[in-house]
Amino acid sequence: MPRISFSMNGDTPFQQLLGHNPSIMEAWNSLGTNLEGDGCLSAALKEQVRRVLAQQNGCEYCKAKGKPDPQSYDEKTAIAVGFAEVFLKQRGQIEDSIFTILKDTFNEQEISELCAFICFTTASQYFGAILSLKPQNENNK
Repeated sequence: MPRISFSMNGDTPFQQLLGHNPSIMEAWNSLGTNLEGDGCLSAALKEQVRRVLAQQNGCEYCKAKGKPDPQSYDEKTAIAVGFAEVFLKQRGQIEDSIFTILKDTFNEQEISELCAFICFTTASQYFGAILSLKPQNENNK
C-alpha cells in the first residue's frame, strides 16, 4: 500500500498519486511523454537508461517494469547506460572527462536530452520510492 491514497485522477498508479494535484500530474505526464518518446535519442535507448536508473533509485514500481537488457545494447545505448551508472555513483558530480567520452558519440542536443531524461526519470523514481509505490499486484493487497 502506498503512503498516501490513490486519487481518482490518472490512468496509472503513479499518475493517481500525482493526481491529488491535477495540474502537476498533467504537466508531469506531458514532460514524461515528451522525454520518453523518440527525440534526438531513441525511445529504446532511453528505456534501457530508465531500467538502469530504476535498479538504484528505490522505486519498486519502476523496477518491476523490467531489468536492463545488455544484449540489446548498441554502442550508443551502452555509452548512455554507462553514463547513467556514473550519474548514480557520483550523485550528479560528474567529471569533465566523462563528458569528453560522451562527446565522442553524442552531439550536444543528444547530451542535453540524455541529461534531462536521466534527471526527470530519477525524480519520477524518487517520487515512487518516497510514496512506497509498489507494482500493481502489490498495490492491491
